[in-house]
Amino acid sequence: MDAQQFLAEFGHIANAPGGVAKLRELVLHFAVSGRLTNQLVGEDASLFLAEIALHREKLGNDGEIRINRKIRNENFLGSWQIPNNWQWCRFGELCNFSAGRTPPRKENKYWNTGEYPWFSIADLQHGQVMSVSSETVSEAARNEIFKSSPVPAGSLLMSFKLTIGKLCLLGVDAYHNEAIIRIEPFSDALKDYFFKCLNGFDLSAGNKAAIKGNTLNQDSISNILIALPPKNEIPRIVAKVDELMALCDKLEAQQQARSKLQDNLRLSTLQAVAVANSPHELQAAWSRLADNFGRLFHAPEDVMVLRDAIFDLAMRGILLPGAKINTASADEDLPSLPIGWDWKTLSELSEYITSGSRGWKSYISSSGDSFIRSQDIRHDALVFENPAFVSLPEKAEGKRTLVREGDLLLTITGGNVGKCATVPNLNRKAYVSQHVALIRLHDSSMAEFIHFWMINANGGRNLLSRYIYGDKPGLNLTQVASVSVPIPPLAERTQILESLRQYQVICDRLVQQLASGCRLAELLARATMASITGITPDQQEEPMKAPQTELIALVRLGQAPDIKAQAPLATLLARHNGEMPAKDLWQRFGGEIDAFYAQLKTEVAHGWVEDPSYDLAKDAPPGPKRYPDGELVAKVIVKEEA
Repeated sequence: MDAQQFLAEFGHIANAPGGVAKLRELVLHFAVSGRLTNQLVGEDASLFLAEIALHREKLGNDGEIRINRKIRNENFLGSWQIPNNWQWCRFGELCNFSAGRTPPRKENKYWNTGEYPWFSIADLQHGQVMSVSSETVSEAARNEIFKSSPVPAGSLLMSFKLTIGKLCLLGVDAYHNEAIIRIEPFSDALKDYFFKCLNGFDLSAGNKAAIKGNTLNQDSISNILIALPPKNEIPRIVAKVDELMALCDKLEAQQQARSKLQDNLRLSTLQAVAVANSPHELQAAWSRLADNFGRLFHAPEDVMVLRDAIFDLAMRGILLPGAKINTASADEDLPSLPIGWDWKTLSELSEYITSGSRGWKSYISSSGDSFIRSQDIRHDALVFENPAFVSLPEKAEGKRTLVREGDLLLTITGGNVGKCATVPNLNRKAYVSQHVALIRLHDSSMAEFIHFWMINANGGRNLLSRYIYGDKPGLNLTQVASVSVPIPPLAERTQILESLRQYQVICDRLVQQLASGCRLAELLARATMASITGITPDQQEEPMKAPQTELIALVRLGQAPDIKAQAPLATLLARHNGEMPAKDLWQRFGGEIDAFYAQLKTEVAHGWVEDPSYDLAKDAPPGPKRYPDGELVAKVIVKEEA
């Protein structure tokens, strides 16, 4: 098959999400199934396998290798058809392999003396020649731990733990760790075949138990099924793989360049919208945005940029009918605002800004008052998925970190710095940890508006980004207090909030549409791959762990909660026309299934979500379903799997 024809025929695969990676997989499959090259008369893999067996036997008799007793003798068939002059065999029949070692870390004499490179999986770059390692080992390690010469340059290495199938060649004499094997083929002709094509085979076949931990072992590696071509065909296969992989690289570079151009076009178009200072300028910029919408927004993640741009315009009053910008209100760091507006810092808007005490770790208990940590603030909301509690003595310091409805919370340390949430009516006491800033506003009715500003990439997050950098990013309370917020008059604030809620619903719908389109393209690419290769793709991979019950009901919005209420499920339903399948609602909620059920029960009890049990009358088995907490939760939306 001509390489150019190949790429032209499967262009729709290349344009799907991860399409070039799928093309590379297809190239490897064609390579190891004999479909890249013509079969020549007189060439037969059985002769090559006999030659390999003789050499393996000689090495064993000479004591250079140990006999591999893990190779299975039972009959087997490969997963796909191969030419008649090819032959299925096992990896252990074709090569010897051995794992490396790691010297004891506590022994400094073994480490980083610069004498011998020592490679870990993190050092390996698939398909490359590796000459530089992040660590070295000493002569003492050679003599006392490895007790052998280093692996010679030119050797083939493969990772078989954690990340399976990274293949590279050594550019220097070196050692490696026990998660990497050195592969020594019994024929020099096999070295290039393994290096270029080994990932075309199922490296985990026959080892499903071990693969759950992303680990292979001697047994599973020895019995990997290999389609062996005739010896003289291997150079032709390798040359064709190199040719097609180079074209895949070229296609990927073109896609990246196109994506960069799209990003630049999107940013410049949105920037023109953002800096519009008059209705005429805004109309012109918005027309350009509308005319190029399909080119600018083609993936779900692109919508966040659009949402932030719209939020920024709305929260600076640009979208208000008849807004007159007061150019005198601008300074070099902050843009102009409409007449009657003003910039205020969080310090000016707050009674105080504080964080939890470092000494409260000793008060953590299995019950008591809620303890809000940085991980409890996600999806721009306060979500108690795995709640913590504190039991405080009567005279404990820091009790002013007791939150109340209408407070703002901002993560200031940890892995999610800069995330913001408002405090709803919790119906219980709750305190913040040292990783969370509590912002007590003078006017709690402004909490929703300020929250919208703080979650906006062009607003509060942008102002905080100047402080968030480095390996351990963090914020101090002075930096938090310095964030500026545009403050409109009350009537305009109410109008803007209503618009922001509507814009959020529209953006959520657009995300769904684009995600659906991407998913459809991916499914089409998979189906095409399956029809070409005859191999059904593994459908076991799921982005989230599935529950042991099947979510089958349609969940509907009940009485709309107060905007300050902690009702993430009702909020999601409101953004999706008031109803969603329970499974979709759970996946968008983002938590574990037990946390979802607990939250659902709470919101049903408040009337924010309708009791969906009536949808199950014809489907549910008789009798209620009890869950570990003893509550009759699952009766409302679950059906036991058969």
